[in-house]
Amino acid sequence: MTLTQKEASILKDLKAQEELCIEKYGKYADAACDPSLKSLFNEIKTAETSHLDTINRIMNGEEVAMPQAPKSAAEAKYNGAPSSCSVADKNNDAYLCKDALSMEKHVSGVYNTGVFEFNSPTLRDTLAHIQKEEQDHGEKLYSYLSACGMYC
Repeated sequence: MTLTQKEASILKDLKAQEELCIEKYGKYADAACDPSLKSLFNEIKTAETSHLDTINRIMNGEEVAMPQAPKSAAEAKYNGAPSSCSVADKNNDAYLCKDALSMEKHVSGVYNTGVFEFNSPTLRDTLAHIQKEEQDHGEKLYSYLSACGMYC
Protein backbone atom coordinates (compact mmCIF):
# COMPACT_ATOMS: atom_id res chain seq x y z
CA MET A 1 0.00 0.00 0.00
CA THR A 2 1.32 3.40 -0.96
CA LEU A 3 0.46 6.40 1.18
CA THR A 4 0.04 9.91 -0.18
CA GLN A 5 2.31 12.63 1.18
CA LYS A 6 -0.63 14.04 3.17
CA GLU A 7 -1.48 10.61 4.63
CA ALA A 8 2.15 10.07 5.62
CA SER A 9 2.21 13.50 7.27
CA ILE A 10 -0.97 12.78 9.24
CA LEU A 11 0.42 9.43 10.38
CA LYS A 12 3.62 11.15 11.52
CA ASP A 13 1.50 13.55 13.61
CA LEU A 14 -0.58 10.68 15.01
CA LYS A 15 2.55 8.73 15.90
CA ALA A 16 3.97 11.73 17.78
CA GLN A 17 0.65 12.23 19.59
CA GLU A 18 0.42 8.58 20.61
CA GLU A 19 4.02 8.58 21.86
CA LEU A 20 3.26 11.67 23.95
CA CYS A 21 0.08 10.07 25.30
CA ILE A 22 1.98 6.95 26.33
CA GLU A 23 4.66 9.00 28.07
CA LYS A 24 2.16 11.25 29.85
CA TYR A 25 -0.09 8.41 30.99
CA GLY A 26 2.93 6.60 32.41
CA LYS A 27 4.03 9.70 34.31
CA TYR A 28 0.48 10.44 35.42
CA ALA A 29 0.00 6.90 36.73
CA ASP A 30 3.16 7.32 38.79
CA ALA A 31 2.09 10.76 40.07
CA ALA A 32 -1.56 10.04 40.89
CA CYS A 33 -2.54 9.40 44.50
CA ASP A 34 -5.88 7.63 43.98
CA PRO A 35 -5.27 3.95 43.15
CA SER A 36 -8.31 3.87 40.85
CA LEU A 37 -6.96 6.85 38.90
CA LYS A 38 -3.54 5.17 38.66
CA SER A 39 -5.31 2.11 37.27
CA LEU A 40 -7.28 4.21 34.79
CA PHE A 41 -4.14 5.94 33.55
CA ASN A 42 -2.39 2.58 33.11
CA GLU A 43 -5.41 1.13 31.29
CA ILE A 44 -5.47 4.05 28.85
CA LYS A 45 -1.69 3.87 28.42
CA THR A 46 -2.07 0.25 27.29
CA ALA A 47 -4.70 1.27 24.73
CA GLU A 48 -2.50 4.11 23.48
CA THR A 49 0.36 1.64 23.04
CA SER A 50 -1.94 -0.47 20.87
CA HIS A 51 -2.86 2.62 18.83
CA LEU A 52 0.83 3.40 18.31
CA ASP A 53 1.41 -0.16 17.10
CA THR A 54 -1.43 0.23 14.59
CA ILE A 55 -0.06 3.57 13.34
CA ASN A 56 3.42 2.05 12.94
CA ARG A 57 1.98 -0.88 10.99
CA ILE A 58 0.15 1.50 8.64
CA MET A 59 3.32 3.58 8.22
CA ASN A 60 5.11 0.37 7.23
CA GLY A 61 2.64 -0.16 4.40
CA GLU A 62 0.14 -2.49 6.04
CA GLU A 63 -3.56 -1.88 5.49
CA VAL A 64 -4.73 -2.55 9.04
CA ALA A 65 -8.38 -3.40 9.62
CA MET A 66 -9.81 -3.31 13.13
CA PRO A 67 -11.43 -6.61 14.15
CA GLN A 68 -14.42 -5.28 16.11
CA ALA A 69 -16.24 -2.14 17.08
CA PRO A 70 -14.87 -0.27 20.10
CA LYS A 71 -16.53 -0.96 23.42
CA SER A 72 -19.45 1.20 24.43
CA ALA A 73 -18.79 4.33 26.44
CA ALA A 74 -21.42 3.07 28.87
CA GLU A 75 -18.69 0.82 30.25
CA ALA A 76 -16.73 3.95 31.09
CA LYS A 77 -18.68 5.00 34.18
CA TYR A 78 -16.55 5.37 37.28
CA ASN A 79 -17.92 3.43 40.23
CA GLY A 80 -14.92 3.56 42.53
CA ALA A 81 -14.74 4.34 46.20
CA PRO A 82 -13.95 7.86 47.39
CA SER A 83 -10.24 8.52 47.57
CA SER A 84 -8.52 8.79 50.92
CA CYS A 85 -5.89 11.12 49.48
CA SER A 86 -5.17 14.50 51.03
CA VAL A 87 -6.77 17.65 49.60
CA ALA A 88 -3.48 18.59 47.93
CA ASP A 89 -3.17 15.12 46.38
CA LYS A 90 -6.79 15.25 45.20
CA ASN A 91 -6.10 18.62 43.60
CA ASN A 92 -3.08 17.14 41.86
CA ASP A 93 -5.13 14.16 40.68
CA ALA A 94 -7.77 16.57 39.33
CA TYR A 95 -5.08 18.50 37.46
CA LEU A 96 -3.63 15.33 35.93
CA CYS A 97 -7.05 14.06 34.94
CA LYS A 98 -8.15 17.39 33.41
CA ASP A 99 -4.92 17.61 31.45
CA ALA A 100 -5.39 14.05 30.20
CA LEU A 101 -8.97 14.89 29.16
CA SER A 102 -7.70 17.91 27.22
CA MET A 103 -5.10 15.70 25.54
CA GLU A 104 -7.77 13.17 24.53
CA LYS A 105 -9.88 15.93 22.98
CA HIS A 106 -6.91 17.05 20.91
CA VAL A 107 -5.91 13.54 19.81
CA SER A 108 -9.49 12.74 18.81
CA GLY A 109 -9.45 15.81 16.58
CA VAL A 110 -6.25 14.72 14.87
CA TYR A 111 -7.81 11.31 14.17
CA ASN A 112 -10.90 13.06 12.83
CA THR A 113 -8.75 14.85 10.26
CA GLY A 114 -7.24 11.52 9.23
CA VAL A 115 -10.67 9.98 8.73
CA PHE A 116 -11.45 12.66 6.16
CA GLU A 117 -8.04 12.67 4.46
CA PHE A 118 -7.31 8.98 3.82
CA ASN A 119 -8.09 7.36 0.47
CA SER A 120 -8.46 3.78 1.72
CA PRO A 121 -11.88 2.94 3.18
CA THR A 122 -10.21 0.33 5.37
CA LEU A 123 -7.79 2.86 6.83
CA ARG A 124 -10.56 5.44 7.27
CA ASP A 125 -12.49 2.83 9.26
CA THR A 126 -9.37 1.99 11.28
CA LEU A 127 -8.73 5.63 12.14
CA ALA A 128 -12.43 6.12 13.00
CA HIS A 129 -12.22 3.07 15.29
CA ILE A 130 -9.21 4.51 17.11
CA GLN A 131 -10.90 7.91 17.29
CA LYS A 132 -13.89 6.28 19.00
CA GLU A 133 -11.56 4.67 21.51
CA GLU A 134 -9.99 8.09 22.18
CA GLN A 135 -13.46 9.48 22.79
CA ASP A 136 -14.15 6.61 25.19
CA HIS A 137 -10.93 7.46 27.05
CA GLY A 138 -12.26 10.99 27.41
CA GLU A 139 -15.56 9.64 28.72
CA LYS A 140 -13.75 7.57 31.35
CA LEU A 141 -11.72 10.57 32.46
CA TYR A 142 -14.81 12.79 32.57
CA SER A 143 -16.69 10.13 34.53
CA TYR A 144 -13.89 9.97 37.11
CA LEU A 145 -13.76 13.76 37.43
CA SER A 146 -17.53 14.05 37.69
CA ALA A 147 -17.94 11.24 40.22
CA CYS A 148 -15.20 12.76 42.39
CA GLY A 149 -16.67 16.27 42.22
CA MET A 150 -13.66 17.54 40.30
CA TYR A 151 -15.32 18.59 37.05
CA CYS A 152 -16.54 22.16 36.77
